[in-house]
Amino acid sequence: MPANPDEYCQQTAAQSGSSFYYSFLFLPPQRRRAITALYAFCREVDDIVDECTDLGVARTKLAWWRQELARLYAGEPQHPVARALQPAIQPFGIKQEYMIEILDGMEMDLSQNRYLDFAALEQYCHRVAGVVGLLAASIFGYRDERTLVYAHTLGLAFQLTNIIRDVGEDSRKGRIYLPLTELQQFQVGAADILHGRQTENFVSLMRFQIERAERYYNTAFEQLPQTDRKAQRPGLIMAAIYGALLREIADDGCKVLSQRTALTPVRKLWIAWKTWITA
Repeated sequence: MPANPDEYCQQTAAQSGSSFYYSFLFLPPQRRRAITALYAFCREVDDIVDECTDLGVARTKLAWWRQELARLYAGEPQHPVARALQPAIQPFGIKQEYMIEILDGMEMDLSQNRYLDFAALEQYCHRVAGVVGLLAASIFGYRDERTLVYAHTLGLAFQLTNIIRDVGEDSRKGRIYLPLTELQQFQVGAADILHGRQTENFVSLMRFQIERAERYYNTAFEQLPQTDRKAQRPGLIMAAIYGALLREIADDGCKVLSQRTALTPVRKLWIAWKTWITA
C-alpha cells in the first residue's frame, strides 16, 4: 500500500498506462501532484462504471463519492485521492460543481448505453471530459479567460478520440457511443457493431468520426491564446499523442472493432518531449 495519498495517485496514474501520464511528466511538482490527483479521481470513478457488473453496487459507490466530495470541500476527506486533492483546491481553483458534473457523467453510463444524436453525445462528453479540461487548465495556469474555451473544446476532442479507439471494447459491454442518427446515415446497424462486423460502411462511419475529432482539435488550437501556450503545454502534449493515435487508427483501416490501437510508451515519451520543447 502506498505510504501517502500522493504516492497512491502516482501509482494509479502510472499503472493505467494512460497517455495523460506522459503529459504530466514535465510539470513543476505542485502542479504535477494536483493534476495527478485529479486524474486519479477520474480513474477511480470511471473504474466503478467499467468494472461493477451490479448496477446497484455501482450507484452506491458513486453516491459514496458524492458524499466524499462534500467531505473534501468541508476539509474532511477520507479517500487517499480526495486527501491528495485537498491541498490543490484553493491554489488551483478546483471547483466543486465541476467535480460533481464528472460524477453526473459517470451516472449517465449506468442509465444509458446509446445516444440518439451528436447533441446528446456532446452533453455526455462535456460532463466526463469537457469539465475535466476546465479543471486541468486551472491547474496548469492561465492568464486569459479564453484559455478555458480552448480547454473545454480540447476535453471534448479527447473524449471523441477515446470513443473512436474503444468502439469494439465498448460494444462488448453492450455500449455504443456513436450517435444512432449517424449509424443510420452511414447504413450501419447496431448489430454490426455489437457483433464486430467490419463493413465498408462502418469504415466510412469511422472516418467521419475521425474527421470530426480532428476538427475539434484544430478548433481548440485556434482558441488557445498565445500568452497561455507555454502554461498549457501538458494539454498540447496530450493532443499530439492523441493526434498520432487517430492517424494510426485511420492508416490501419479503422479496425477498432477487433483491436484497441495504442502507441508504445517510448513513442508517447518522444512525442511528449518533442511537444514540450517546441510548444
